[in-house]
Order: sequence, then structure tokens, then C-alpha cells
Amino acid sequence: MKPKEVKKESKRVQARFNLRFPARGSHTICFDLLNTLRATMYIPSSFRESRLEKLHDLIANYPLGLLVTHGENGLEASPIPFLLYADEGRQGVLRAHMAKANPHWKSLAGQAECLIVFQGPEGYVTPSWYPSKAETHQAVPTWNYATLQVWGSPQVTEDAAWLRRQLDDLTSVHERPRPEPWSVSDAPEEYIANQMKAIIGIEIPISRIDGKWKMSQNKDKPDRDGVIQGMRSAADPHRNMQAAELVDRR
Repeated sequence: MKPKEVKKESKRVQARFNLRFPARGSHTICFDLLNTLRATMYIPSSFRESRLEKLHDLIANYPLGLLVTHGENGLEASPIPFLLYADEGRQGVLRAHMAKANPHWKSLAGQAECLIVFQGPEGYVTPSWYPSKAETHQAVPTWNYATLQVWGSPQVTEDAAWLRRQLDDLTSVHERPRPEPWSVSDAPEEYIANQMKAIIGIEIPISRIDGKWKMSQNKDKPDRDGVIQGMRSAADPHRNMQAAELVDRR
């Protein structure tokens, strides 16, 4: 952050939590404290995914994010399909929309920061897949998953041009693979205009992003291979091809 932004954020935090620091260097102290207090996900080093392109890929492939805020109404959460603009901002920009009837947007407008959680492939792992289990019986079930958390300062808008672009872009991304893609312009303009009056736009420049790929990295190769084979087996009730692919890549 620039010095002016640090000072502004520091004043906001000190006022919210009734904090008082010595005048000299107070804003830097407060900002460092804020970063320390921010919620973060527990990520052992072997499970951390920090490659931005991989994190962006998960958002693109699993775009339904859980938007979480904490304001005057307490904790609020809304599942929303997001669209990532990877080439904008420092780490990308998320755009979406929600219904005006959803009161969450009113508290969202006053938030300095929000959290969005994206969930990728996940699934149960049985000890029966581990060759080592047959030898030692020292194995327990677990759960494999890929997930990431995104933080940013949300902005809301009712601008018609912004909303139309968001609808066009979001529709285009998901309709493009279809044999006969549908587009927003296929519907009557008056109908679309009325629909747009019922939504609010959301834009969130990504300020921080953490990824956790828990895909059996803590197991030796025979056990990882066992997990891959088990997840790919058509005869296994826990068959999970997407998770198996991620285990195979780690």
C-alpha cells in the first residue's frame, strides 16, 4: 500500500477497535497489526499452492465463490458465480452480480475488505487405497481437496453499462463451449433492461490470495499411487477423476 492508503486504513482500524498508538509511526504499527490479525487459512508448506496461474485456473474452472463479510449485521455469506479478469490489477480482478433483493449487498458496500472462498476438486480418501495399510495397519481416512481464499476491497455499482458488460462476459464464458451458444442479446432488450434493474454489480480487485492443494503430498509414492488408482476405479464408490488428476500432478 502507498503511505496515504496505509494512513487511511490505520485510522479506520484504530477507530473500529478503539486502538491508540503513539503518534510516531502509529499508522505503520497499526497496519502491521491488522495484517497479523487478518484471518488466514492453515496451510502446511507441503500443501501450499502459490503459483498465480494455478490459482486463477481454479477460479476459472470452479467460479462459484462464497462471498463472506463481517459488518453491522454480523457474518454474512452469499454463493455467487464470479468472473476473473486475470490481466487486470496486481493479482486479478473479480466481477459478479447479486440480486438487489439480497440484503448482503448493502453491508458489502461499506466493507473495507471481504473474503471469497473457492472450492475445487475434493473427495474422501479411504485407508484401503494405501499399500502400507496392508503392512502396518497404521492408516486412517482423510479428505483431499483443493481450495483457495481471496481477499479484496469490494465495490458495488448500479451502472447500466457495467452491468451489461458483466452479464455479456459471464454468459459468453459459460455458453462458448455449447454447440449453439446463447447470448444476452438473444433476449428482448426491454426484458434485459428490466432484469438489470433487479441486480447489483460487485467488483473486487484481489489484494491477497492463498491456495491449499491437499492432495496426498504427505504420503510416499506407493500410497499416492494407490490413491490415484482408487479414485480412478469405476468399481469404487468414491471414484473421483478430478481429484485423482490433481493427486497425479503433485
